[in-house]
Amino acid sequence: MTDPADFAAQVAGIAALADPIRRDLYRYVSAQPAPVSRDQASEALGIARHAAKFHLDKLVEEGLLDTSFKRLSERQGPGAGRPTKLYTRSGRQLSVTLPERRYDLAGQLLASAIDNATADGTTVGEALKAAAADWGRTVADQARAAAGARPSRERLIAATSQVLAEYGYEPHRVDGTIVLSNCPFHLLAREHTQLVCGMNLAIMTAVMEQLQQIGFAARLELAPNRCCVVLDAG
Repeated sequence: MTDPADFAAQVAGIAALADPIRRDLYRYVSAQPAPVSRDQASEALGIARHAAKFHLDKLVEEGLLDTSFKRLSERQGPGAGRPTKLYTRSGRQLSVTLPERRYDLAGQLLASAIDNATADGTTVGEALKAAAADWGRTVADQARAAAGARPSRERLIAATSQVLAEYGYEPHRVDGTIVLSNCPFHLLAREHTQLVCGMNLAIMTAVMEQLQQIGFAARLELAPNRCCVVLDAG
Protein backbone atom coordinates (compact mmCIF):
# COMPACT_ATOMS: atom_id res chain seq x y z
CA MET A 1 0.00 0.00 0.00
CA THR A 2 1.23 3.52 -0.83
CA ASP A 3 2.39 5.53 2.14
CA PRO A 4 -0.16 8.36 2.71
CA ALA A 5 2.53 11.00 3.15
CA ASP A 6 4.31 9.92 -0.01
CA PHE A 7 1.02 9.87 -1.92
CA ALA A 8 0.22 13.40 -0.75
CA ALA A 9 3.66 14.58 -1.84
CA GLN A 10 3.19 12.99 -5.28
CA VAL A 11 -0.20 14.66 -5.74
CA ALA A 12 1.19 18.03 -4.64
CA GLY A 13 4.06 17.73 -7.09
CA ILE A 14 1.71 16.95 -9.97
CA ALA A 15 -0.63 19.77 -8.99
CA ALA A 16 2.27 22.22 -9.03
CA LEU A 17 2.66 21.57 -12.75
CA ALA A 18 -1.01 22.34 -13.47
CA ASP A 19 -0.08 26.02 -13.57
CA PRO A 20 1.09 26.77 -17.15
CA ILE A 21 3.87 29.14 -16.04
CA ARG A 22 5.30 26.57 -13.62
CA ARG A 23 5.01 23.86 -16.24
CA ASP A 24 6.91 26.01 -18.76
CA LEU A 25 9.52 26.92 -16.16
CA TYR A 26 10.01 23.28 -15.23
CA ARG A 27 10.45 22.30 -18.87
CA TYR A 28 12.84 25.19 -19.49
CA VAL A 29 15.04 24.43 -16.48
CA SER A 30 15.02 20.70 -17.31
CA ALA A 31 16.21 21.35 -20.85
CA GLN A 32 19.26 23.41 -19.86
CA PRO A 33 22.74 21.85 -19.64
CA ALA A 34 23.55 23.80 -16.46
CA PRO A 35 21.63 25.34 -13.54
CA VAL A 36 19.84 28.57 -14.44
CA SER A 37 19.13 31.79 -12.59
CA ARG A 38 15.74 33.42 -12.18
CA ASP A 39 16.91 36.17 -14.58
CA GLN A 40 17.68 33.61 -17.27
CA ALA A 41 14.32 31.91 -16.71
CA SER A 42 12.33 35.14 -16.76
CA GLU A 43 14.03 36.28 -19.97
CA ALA A 44 13.55 32.91 -21.68
CA LEU A 45 9.83 32.78 -20.88
CA GLY A 46 9.18 36.51 -21.22
CA ILE A 47 7.78 36.90 -17.71
CA ALA A 48 8.57 39.31 -14.90
CA ARG A 49 11.54 38.48 -12.69
CA HIS A 50 9.40 38.44 -9.53
CA ALA A 51 6.95 36.02 -11.18
CA ALA A 52 9.80 33.72 -12.21
CA LYS A 53 11.17 33.78 -8.66
CA PHE A 54 7.77 33.00 -7.14
CA HIS A 55 7.02 30.04 -9.41
CA LEU A 56 10.55 28.65 -9.35
CA ASP A 57 10.53 28.65 -5.56
CA LYS A 58 7.15 26.90 -5.55
CA LEU A 59 8.66 24.16 -7.71
CA VAL A 60 11.52 23.91 -5.22
CA GLU A 61 9.01 23.58 -2.35
CA GLU A 62 7.35 20.66 -4.15
CA GLY A 63 10.70 18.94 -4.69
CA LEU A 64 10.66 19.31 -8.48
CA LEU A 65 13.68 21.62 -8.62
CA ASP A 66 16.89 21.80 -6.62
CA THR A 67 18.84 24.97 -5.85
CA SER A 68 22.45 25.93 -5.49
CA PHE A 69 24.32 29.21 -5.09
CA LYS A 70 27.17 30.47 -7.22
CA ARG A 71 28.80 33.84 -7.78
CA LEU A 72 28.42 34.45 -11.51
CA SER A 73 30.73 37.45 -11.60
CA GLU A 74 34.47 36.81 -11.92
CA ARG A 75 35.13 39.50 -9.31
CA GLN A 76 36.35 38.35 -5.90
CA GLY A 77 36.37 39.87 -2.43
CA PRO A 78 34.38 42.88 -1.18
CA GLY A 79 32.05 44.30 -3.79
CA ALA A 80 31.92 41.08 -5.76
CA GLY A 81 28.24 40.72 -4.96
CA ARG A 82 26.20 37.95 -3.41
CA PRO A 83 26.09 34.45 -4.92
CA THR A 84 23.21 33.92 -7.34
CA LYS A 85 20.51 31.37 -6.61
CA LEU A 86 20.44 28.77 -9.37
CA TYR A 87 17.83 26.15 -10.24
CA THR A 88 18.11 22.68 -11.74
CA ARG A 89 15.76 19.74 -12.09
CA SER A 90 15.69 17.49 -9.05
CA GLY A 91 16.08 13.72 -9.16
CA ARG A 92 12.51 13.25 -7.98
CA GLN A 93 10.35 11.05 -10.20
CA LEU A 94 6.57 11.43 -10.16
CA SER A 95 3.99 8.84 -11.04
CA VAL A 96 3.15 10.90 -14.14
CA THR A 97 6.77 10.28 -15.09
CA LEU A 98 8.61 13.56 -15.23
CA PRO A 99 11.06 13.25 -16.81
CA GLU A 100 9.49 10.89 -19.33
CA ARG A 101 10.24 7.18 -19.08
CA ARG A 102 9.56 4.61 -21.81
CA TYR A 103 9.70 1.25 -20.08
CA ASP A 104 7.09 0.01 -22.56
CA LEU A 105 9.58 0.51 -25.38
CA ALA A 106 12.34 -1.21 -23.42
CA GLY A 107 9.99 -4.13 -22.82
CA GLN A 108 9.17 -4.40 -26.52
CA LEU A 109 12.83 -4.40 -27.52
CA LEU A 110 13.75 -6.93 -24.87
CA ALA A 111 10.86 -9.22 -25.81
CA SER A 112 11.86 -9.06 -29.48
CA ALA A 113 15.45 -9.81 -28.53
CA ILE A 114 14.48 -12.86 -26.48
CA ASP A 115 12.29 -14.19 -29.32
CA ASN A 116 15.02 -13.63 -31.91
CA ALA A 117 17.74 -15.10 -29.72
CA THR A 118 15.67 -18.23 -29.23
CA ALA A 119 14.94 -18.55 -32.93
CA ASP A 120 18.43 -17.72 -34.22
CA GLY A 121 20.55 -19.26 -31.48
CA THR A 122 22.30 -15.95 -30.70
CA THR A 123 22.81 -14.39 -27.29
CA VAL A 124 20.14 -12.09 -25.90
CA GLY A 125 22.69 -9.27 -25.78
CA GLU A 126 23.45 -9.57 -29.49
CA ALA A 127 19.77 -9.86 -30.35
CA LEU A 128 18.96 -6.81 -28.23
CA LYS A 129 21.53 -4.70 -30.06
CA ALA A 130 20.05 -5.82 -33.38
CA ALA A 131 16.49 -5.03 -32.25
CA ALA A 132 17.65 -1.66 -30.92
CA ALA A 133 19.38 -0.87 -34.21
CA ASP A 134 16.22 -1.74 -36.15
CA TRP A 135 14.22 0.63 -33.98
CA GLY A 136 16.91 3.30 -34.34
CA ARG A 137 16.53 3.14 -38.11
CA THR A 138 12.79 3.66 -37.64
CA VAL A 139 13.53 6.76 -35.56
CA ALA A 140 15.82 8.04 -38.32
CA ASP A 141 13.05 7.51 -40.89
CA GLN A 142 10.67 9.52 -38.71
CA ALA A 143 13.21 12.33 -38.44
CA ARG A 144 13.75 12.39 -42.18
CA ALA A 145 10.00 12.52 -42.79
CA ALA A 146 9.61 15.35 -40.27
CA ALA A 147 12.40 17.34 -41.94
CA GLY A 148 10.58 17.38 -45.28
CA ALA A 149 11.92 17.19 -48.81
CA ARG A 150 15.59 18.13 -49.38
CA PRO A 151 16.17 19.55 -45.90
CA SER A 152 19.25 21.51 -44.91
CA ARG A 153 21.63 19.95 -42.41
CA GLU A 154 20.36 22.20 -39.61
CA ARG A 155 16.75 21.41 -40.43
CA LEU A 156 17.48 17.69 -40.31
CA ILE A 157 19.32 18.08 -36.99
CA ALA A 158 16.31 19.96 -35.60
CA ALA A 159 13.91 17.28 -36.84
CA THR A 160 16.08 14.53 -35.34
CA SER A 161 16.17 16.35 -32.01
CA GLN A 162 12.40 16.78 -32.12
CA VAL A 163 11.80 13.06 -32.68
CA LEU A 164 14.28 12.09 -29.95
CA ALA A 165 12.52 14.54 -27.61
CA GLU A 166 9.19 12.87 -28.37
CA TYR A 167 10.69 9.59 -27.18
CA GLY A 168 11.87 11.21 -23.95
CA TYR A 169 15.60 11.73 -24.58
CA GLU A 170 15.49 15.55 -24.09
CA PRO A 171 18.33 16.42 -26.51
CA HIS A 172 20.08 19.78 -26.46
CA ARG A 173 23.11 21.21 -28.26
CA VAL A 174 26.26 21.96 -26.28
CA ASP A 175 28.96 23.31 -28.60
CA GLY A 176 29.65 20.45 -31.04
CA THR A 177 27.75 17.83 -29.05
CA ILE A 178 24.12 16.80 -28.63
CA VAL A 179 23.60 15.78 -25.02
CA LEU A 180 20.61 13.56 -24.21
CA SER A 181 19.51 14.98 -20.87
CA ASN A 182 17.14 12.15 -19.98
CA CYS A 183 17.32 8.37 -20.20
CA PRO A 184 13.86 6.97 -21.00
CA PHE A 185 14.96 3.70 -19.36
CA HIS A 186 16.37 5.27 -16.19
CA LEU A 187 15.59 2.60 -13.58
CA LEU A 188 16.57 -0.23 -15.90
CA ALA A 189 19.83 1.54 -16.72
CA ARG A 190 20.61 1.98 -13.05
CA GLU A 191 20.16 -1.74 -12.33
CA HIS A 192 21.43 -3.15 -15.65
CA THR A 193 23.81 -0.47 -16.86
CA GLN A 194 25.83 -2.44 -19.40
CA LEU A 195 22.77 -3.99 -21.03
CA VAL A 196 20.68 -0.81 -21.27
CA CYS A 197 23.55 1.49 -22.21
CA GLY A 198 24.49 -0.96 -24.95
CA MET A 199 20.90 -0.81 -26.15
CA ASN A 200 20.92 3.00 -26.17
CA LEU A 201 24.24 3.05 -28.02
CA ALA A 202 22.87 0.66 -30.67
CA ILE A 203 19.77 2.86 -31.10
CA MET A 204 21.72 6.09 -31.48
CA THR A 205 24.41 4.56 -33.69
CA ALA A 206 21.71 3.36 -36.09
CA VAL A 207 20.03 6.77 -36.07
CA MET A 208 23.30 8.56 -36.87
CA GLU A 209 24.32 6.05 -39.55
CA GLN A 210 20.95 6.47 -41.29
CA LEU A 211 21.34 10.26 -41.12
CA GLN A 212 24.99 10.51 -42.12
CA GLN A 213 24.56 13.97 -43.64
CA ILE A 214 24.09 15.60 -40.24
CA GLY A 215 27.62 14.53 -39.33
CA PHE A 216 27.13 13.21 -35.79
CA ALA A 217 28.38 9.96 -34.25
CA ALA A 218 27.16 8.21 -31.10
CA ARG A 219 29.52 7.32 -28.27
CA LEU A 220 29.24 6.17 -24.67
CA GLU A 221 29.92 8.70 -21.93
CA LEU A 222 28.51 7.58 -18.60
CA ALA A 223 27.24 10.36 -16.34
CA PRO A 224 24.53 10.63 -13.68
CA ASN A 225 21.02 11.93 -14.43
CA ARG A 226 21.22 11.70 -18.23
CA CYS A 227 21.50 9.19 -21.05
CA CYS A 228 24.81 7.35 -21.27
CA VAL A 229 25.15 8.23 -24.97
CA VAL A 230 26.20 11.57 -26.42
CA LEU A 231 26.23 12.57 -30.09
CA ASP A 232 29.42 14.22 -31.33
CA ALA A 233 29.83 16.26 -34.50
CA GLY A 234 32.44 14.79 -36.80
